[in-house]
Amino acid sequence: MTARPLAQIGVTGLAVMGRNLARNFARHGYRVAVHNRTEARTRALVDEFGGEGDFTATASLEEFTAALERPRRLVIMVKAGQPTDDVIDELVPLLDEGDVVVDGGNAHFLDTRRREQALRERGLHFVGSGVSGGEQGALEGPSIMPGGSEESYRVLGPLLEDIAAQVDGRPCCTHVGPDGAGHFVKMVHNGIEYADMQLIAEAYDLLRHAGGLQPPEIAAVFREWNGGRLESYLIGITADVLAHTDAATGRPFVDVVLDRAEQKGTGRWTVQTALELGVPVSGIAEAVFARSLSGHAELRKASAGLPGPTETWLDSAASDRFAEDVEQALYASKIVAYAQGFQQIQAGSDEYGWRIDPGAMATIWRGGCIIRARFLDRIRAAYEGDRERPSLLTDEHFLQALAGAQSAWRRVVSTAAQLGVPTPGFATALAYYDSLRARVLPAALIQGQRDFFGAHTYRRIDRDGSFHTRWEEPGRPEEER
Repeated sequence: MTARPLAQIGVTGLAVMGRNLARNFARHGYRVAVHNRTEARTRALVDEFGGEGDFTATASLEEFTAALERPRRLVIMVKAGQPTDDVIDELVPLLDEGDVVVDGGNAHFLDTRRREQALRERGLHFVGSGVSGGEQGALEGPSIMPGGSEESYRVLGPLLEDIAAQVDGRPCCTHVGPDGAGHFVKMVHNGIEYADMQLIAEAYDLLRHAGGLQPPEIAAVFREWNGGRLESYLIGITADVLAHTDAATGRPFVDVVLDRAEQKGTGRWTVQTALELGVPVSGIAEAVFARSLSGHAELRKASAGLPGPTETWLDSAASDRFAEDVEQALYASKIVAYAQGFQQIQAGSDEYGWRIDPGAMATIWRGGCIIRARFLDRIRAAYEGDRERPSLLTDEHFLQALAGAQSAWRRVVSTAAQLGVPTPGFATALAYYDSLRARVLPAALIQGQRDFFGAHTYRRIDRDGSFHTRWEEPGRPEEER
């Protein structure tokens, strides 16, 4: 009797994402070993989708690892945190030197660095890989962001590139960098996603509650935008959501959904890490805080009586051109959000010695992932022209776009403030832009205050060194510290 060929790749953890990744590998002709702690889920996968390819169902981790050809390549798709550590601890004694363990979940990059070091000491490769695109992307072609050693990518990369989304004949997958680089980039990707979604939501809010448009009309506006420079997955699905009618009530779908946005933590990690790196990602931070505020039901209820402006609608003449202004403000704010995210990627790369290519990240985000968008081609071009570019805002294309948008951008932020429509994303993006272009910032005064109450010293514009003023003795020269 002929022995069954060993599997080329294995997936353990068969919830939606793991199941669809396993199916994706099988659809591309790979022999796939599958395992789940609940064996019934493994059997269900093979029973329902076994016709899509060559699956080997296994009932235990021992059977799972024995079903894989060497060097073993296996993907863990379980909940981040302790569950991932538990699976790794069970797997390691069953593996051999040179085997490659992949964590495809949304792990914190510091956990990935810890795990990579621990497995490297055991002669194993650990790959923390971001996978973006949701359940549909996992099945049909995600954007994949693997970290880890170069040797591990030589073993694993061809398979990942094969199942990834393809744009212009190029896979949306590349080796990001050592240890935690892949999960770091996926974290920032998700932070940018938070900002992008918040800006789109603000655009909707303005068109509805300042411009007076109804959801089907706003859906038409978004469809028009999706045919231009704002073309993206998120703009497209926004039009679909706004056009949807609730079957139970006949009302617009957005009017029957509770206005409390949830989050799983990657946006918060992005902001926390940015603070530690000293990178201002104000757009991402405002998006995270906006979701947090939306969930504070009791606070919002208690604050409902706060006074607001007497004027709450645009007149018909202003409303006619308002959508054009909002499009300009949305595009400009989007540029700022992506610029901040890419600056954080560069800062993390410098801090941890990863040597991440920002242009390559823009390239692999063009397909499969949630933030896929037309203008990522412009970002790729910007970094191909200057990999060490300090900010996307210095690229000539984006400079011209911001110059052309800024009048409308300022009108939108001003109008929102006058009418009492909250736009934390638009407003903070404009504030960031103006802070960068300001010749002098008020930080000089802050340094004076810090020196006054805490003798924290300050630096001068006319000579080197740190100085302290004896504030209790007026007229006395400052002393150098």
